[in-house]
Amino acid sequence: MTYPISTIDGMTSFAAAKFKAAGIRTTEALLEAAKTAKGRKALAAKTNFTEQQLLEWANIADCMRVPGMGKARAELLRASGVTTVRELTHRNPARLAQAMKEVNTRRKLVGVMPSEKSVQRLIENARKLPLKITY
Repeated sequence: MTYPISTIDGMTSFAAAKFKAAGIRTTEALLEAAKTAKGRKALAAKTNFTEQQLLEWANIADCMRVPGMGKARAELLRASGVTTVRELTHRNPARLAQAMKEVNTRRKLVGVMPSEKSVQRLIENARKLPLKITY
C-alpha cells in the first residue's frame, strides 16, 4: 500500500515539499528512488538530504508496505527497535509484542496495542514481501 510522503514518521512539511519538487509524492515513489545506494546518492544531490536520512525514510516507507502495518504501527515498530523489513522477518512475535507494549506504555503511540497474534501476522506478511532496499 502506498501513502502520501508526508505520512512518514519524522517527515517535516519542508522535507515533503522538497520531495514533491523532486517528483516524489508517495512512500512507494520514495522507496523506488532510494532503494539502492546509487539511487540515494542521486536523490541526495537533488534534495540536499543526507544519504543516511534518505535511507532512514526509505526504511520507514518499506515497513509501511507490509500489509496490516500502516503509519502508527510502523512508528511503534521503529520505537521498539525494529527499523527494517529484513529485521522484522527475524523477530520473535512474543518478544516483539512485549517490546511494543513497553514502548507504547511510555510513549503512547497507538490507542490499541497489536496482539501477539497480529504481530505474528505482520511478521508473516513481511516474510512474503520481496526485499527492496539494498545497503
